[in-house]
Amino acid sequence: MIVHHTATGNRDDLSLDWAYTLSRAIQNWHMDHNGWIDTGQNFTISRGGHITEGRHRSLETLRGGVSFVHGAHAGPANGSSIGIENEGAYVSVAPTDTLYESLVDFCAYTCHQYDVEPARIFGHRDFMSTQCPGNVLYGMLPQLRRDVADRLGQSPPPLRWPTVIRGDGGERVRTVQHLLRHHGAGIAADGGFGPITENAVKAFQTDAALNADGVVRQETWQELILALRRGSAGEGVRAVQRQLHYQGFTTAVDGQFGPGTDRSVREFQARHGLTASGVVEPPTWRALVA
Repeated sequence: MIVHHTATGNRDDLSLDWAYTLSRAIQNWHMDHNGWIDTGQNFTISRGGHITEGRHRSLETLRGGVSFVHGAHAGPANGSSIGIENEGAYVSVAPTDTLYESLVDFCAYTCHQYDVEPARIFGHRDFMSTQCPGNVLYGMLPQLRRDVADRLGQSPPPLRWPTVIRGDGGERVRTVQHLLRHHGAGIAADGGFGPITENAVKAFQTDAALNADGVVRQETWQELILALRRGSAGEGVRAVQRQLHYQGFTTAVDGQFGPGTDRSVREFQARHGLTASGVVEPPTWRALVA
């Protein structure tokens, strides 16, 4: 399942009539402007929590639980995913509680129908270069996976770390670079995973007795990260601060874990269903780089 936002206005109209109007407007845009045969996503959830079918036969195949309709919503992942659009723009604000509860229910039903683990819920930006589904909604995905698991009566999904490889770019790469700098690497934290960063990763992996393939997976993340708290300083703190700033928190990026950073970390932890201790330990790191 791939979570999107429509990047449209955060309207106060929560009615079913508006949900129908929204779905038709999206369909018209995708067909008339993009030249597609139908709506790109499989389903749309309005801010009022109403779930409507997008691409034709998506509901029929979901009910069958065997196949699914190939959509046009996430590039290379179109052939192996269901696209769920959520009405609104969630770069700096959270969706309505009603929308979120419908998203949890719908994801739980979809997991049940296709026997898919909640850990397989992703954001659009995991597959394409885009802000979608917005920093706030994307930051809520770890909690969404836990809430879906709870609805299904399952244990929470295990802590999953992203894979970062040569050619990647962005804040996740910059976090890796800051952490490598903490461990002594003389590289720039420029957000680009090129040959210099790859060589630094390989050197770190060799020192940590890991497979030195230059790919940052779970084992490498677990060696790179460190516990941080108020009073800490350095490159690790810069990594945390940059992630917080990127995700919409007003946090100075100065490498000093002071009261402002402490407040932001606690708010971030609370938002993601973590213990708001102010201490950046593995679960908080994982949520930061998700």
